[in-house]
Formats: sequence, C-alpha cells, structure tokens
Amino acid sequence: MPIRSDWRLQREGFTADTLGRILKRTVLNPVLTLPLVLLARYSQRGRHLASYHETIYKRLRSVLVLGLFLHVSDALDRLVVNNWTSDKYDWSKEIVVVTGGSDGIGKIIVQLLAERGIKVAVLDIQPLTYEAPPTVSFFSCDLTSPTAINKSANLIRTTLGSPTILINNAGLTRSKPLLSLTPTDLRLTFGVNTLSHYHLAQQFLPYMIQSNHGMVVTIASTAAYLTAPHMVDYAASKAGALAFHEGLAAELYDVYHAPRVRTVLVAQGYTKTKLFEGFDPGDGFVTYALEPATVAEAVVRKVLSGKGGYVWLPEQSAKLLCVPVRGWPVWMQMGFRKGLGGLMKGFRGRAVVQPSEVGEEGGEGKEKVLGESVASI
Repeated sequence: MPIRSDWRLQREGFTADTLGRILKRTVLNPVLTLPLVLLARYSQRGRHLASYHETIYKRLRSVLVLGLFLHVSDALDRLVVNNWTSDKYDWSKEIVVVTGGSDGIGKIIVQLLAERGIKVAVLDIQPLTYEAPPTVSFFSCDLTSPTAINKSANLIRTTLGSPTILINNAGLTRSKPLLSLTPTDLRLTFGVNTLSHYHLAQQFLPYMIQSNHGMVVTIASTAAYLTAPHMVDYAASKAGALAFHEGLAAELYDVYHAPRVRTVLVAQGYTKTKLFEGFDPGDGFVTYALEPATVAEAVVRKVLSGKGGYVWLPEQSAKLLCVPVRGWPVWMQMGFRKGLGGLMKGFRGRAVVQPSEVGEEGGEGKEKVLGESVASI
C-alpha cells in the first residue's frame, strides 16, 4: 500500500488541517509572496499598482512576514531536534522493533515497512491478525513484564541482529473513573503505556548509542497534554511517555553523546480502532476522528525520513488547543477539563488481557478479548 501524498485530500475529508496545508503552501509560502513584494517595491509597474492598492500591499507584506516566520521556525525545529547533524539509513540493513504490531495502527505500520523490504520484529501479546510478510518476525511478549521483554530482546538479537529503530506503539486503556480502578488496572496501564518504553530502551539503546545511529519513536497521545474524566490513568501514563521522550532526547545528546540517535514523538487524537470504540469523534473539522491508516502513514513517513521530530494529529487541534491548555489561566483550564466528561459517554472499547492479569483480582474468569493493543488517542 503506497503512502498517500500530502497533496491529496486526507481520508477524513476537508478539515482544519487541510485548510492549514493549503494556506501554508500558497498564501503563507514565501516562495510565492516574496517575488510579489519585491516586484511591488522595486519595479515601476509594481510601485504603481501598490500605490493604488495600498491595503492589499500591506496585507501582502504581513502574510510574507508571517510566512517567513513559520518557515524559519519549522527549519529551526528540524535542525535543533536533530542536533544540527545529518545521518543516513540503509533500509536493507535496518531492523525495526514495533510493539503492538499485531493489529490496529501497529499492523499497518508493520505492513508499510515490510512492503519496502525492511526487517521488522513485532512484539505483542496477541498473535498476528494477518499473514506475516517475509521480512516480519513475530515475538510473543508480555510488555508489562521486564523479564519477558529481556527474553524477547535477546531472541531478536540472536535471530535478526541488533535493532536500530524502536517504535513504542503498544497501548492499553481501562477507561474507568479513578475510584473504580483496581491495582491491576493501574499496573497494566502504566506497565504497557509507560514502563515498557523504559525497559525496551534499556535493551536496544546501548547498540544505537555505540553506533551513534538509530531512532526511538514514542507513540503517546494528545491525552498526554489534556486529561479528561474517565481516563485519568491513561492520560497520566501517556504524560509519562511524553516525559520519557523529552528526557531521552536530552540525555542522548548530553549524557551519551549520540546526537545521531533520533527521537520522534507522535501525539495523535481519537483514532477509529477497537481500543477507543465509541469515543466522541469531535466536531469533524478542528477535532475529528482519525483513520488508523492516517496515523500509521504519518509514523512511517517520519521513520523513513531518518529525522527526529514531532507528529501532531490532528495538527491544528493539537497545536492550537491540546498543547497550549496548560498555559491558560487556571480557571480556563479547569473549566475546559470539566467540560470533557462527555467524551467517554458512548465508550465501549476493548483491550487485550495480559498474561500477568490472569488469576489476579478475579482475572481467571475473565474473557480474553483480542481487541486493539495500540494507543488511539
């Protein structure tokens, strides 16, 4: 399946992100506006037109300045997050680990990578829900268990070699109010969504640091920035994943002196997978439900670029709403969060029961539903 071009209308239809891309490539594109301003400033015909349409000329200069600011800011983001260094990836030799790659978003990520002949090791507690391509190997692993992660990591190194890319994709939610959460709920949510990132990094980072080459992708969530009722544990675990990403990026540069080991954070909103089935889809324009393929393609596109950075989905919603909330006055923050209770009213999502859950707190009698094992918000 080819990755869709950014120029095509997205699967979700015409949204604020579609409008944003159009504006950035036209009105806010200095390549288009700078020549017009220069002609209006330095050519006889241009000065004549500018004098008769002074208001239009002033607005043209304003959008040029704004466009230049946005493009320079984007360039600085790319340079700083990649430590002002470049690196090359040989995709015939790279080995990618994808957690939660048996179904959902992870499944599509694996398939997109495999179609390009890239070796992929899938770590998941449930079996693959698709026929494994020739370059894909499956390793059953309970991500809540450091011992299981250690065993699987050793097996990957023995059979495939040392991975150079780690995609922390697996996720889990219980979606209960705080007082209904059991100790097992909390242990599993934080075990998969947060602690597994640390255990996996400890297994695979040493080789990346030694080679000064590699990438760690943290699929977090917009919930890492914005907590809502019925998902306090999930949001807290994703905030922990966000902190993991930020701290790791700094340590790779400052402590381990491996500036070419890239870090990527993916913060996506509600995605139409079984894990968050029934979640409020939003207004359809600024906040809208994402297709799993949209998220997977964005992740793979970033990985194939060989560059670190951030992936925001939906972009305008994340940048203009979710992230800035913490900078609002407290009364605005509190009022906004209190109004999010309706997000989970129709929730009926499912999650995979982990082996370590069976036998605990009545878990022996639970039905093992094979739903999503990938975070979707």
